[in-house]
Amino acid sequence: MRILHTATVAALFLAVAAARAGDLPKLPKALPLPAGEDSPGKVTFNHDTHVDSAKPSCVACHPRLFPMLKGSALPRGAITHEKMEKGQLCGACHGKGKAAFDLSDDNCQNCHAG
Repeated sequence: MRILHTATVAALFLAVAAARAGDLPKLPKALPLPAGEDSPGKVTFNHDTHVDSAKPSCVACHPRLFPMLKGSALPRGAITHEKMEKGQLCGACHGKGKAAFDLSDDNCQNCHAG
């Protein structure tokens, strides 16, 4: 398990190094996220809207917020507003005074497709 983790982290650093050299690594495909029962609609995560191509970095989210074990960075269980409001998962960036739009902006369509 430790070897897998080390290999994953090394691969991330190599991808970031390649991106800084001018070749943006191929980003993973769109990822449907697990939702809670009261979700107003499907949420699909897109790496291309979360990675700054001028300064790409996978380590902003991986492995701290979304550990990549066994080929998946999806958290166990649903991603809920309750967790995000505590600054977990997406809430680490999408919260009051954070780097990205606030979850409480009342614009559900920012994330939920319907």
